[in-house]
Amino acid sequence: MSEKEIFNYLGLAQKARVITSGVNTLIYKGNFHKYGIIIIAGNAPETVKRKFKKKAESNNVCFYSFSDKVQLGQSIGKSPITVLAIDQGKLAEKIKELIGGDRS
Repeated sequence: MSEKEIFNYLGLAQKARVITSGVNTLIYKGNFHKYGIIIIAGNAPETVKRKFKKKAESNNVCFYSFSDKVQLGQSIGKSPITVLAIDQGKLAEKIKELIGGDRS
């Protein structure tokens, strides 16, 4: 797994407008069943990790802990991001493949 390659694909997903980011935005929008993957920053609070892991499991969505808030935010051209979700599709599948064994 190359972190740089994953960040590049996250940037592509942002340009393709298939990323929803931020704790409050994801909770407000709901519809977790439409996402192919949820990525949470490794340095996110444990309560947030548990909340999104539970949502991912109940909606049969892959959940990964990856990188940190600053790098996740930079990869999609935003300020630090705690959690992001990628719509189902080829980009989500490719990112899952690249992250591989780091599933939480």
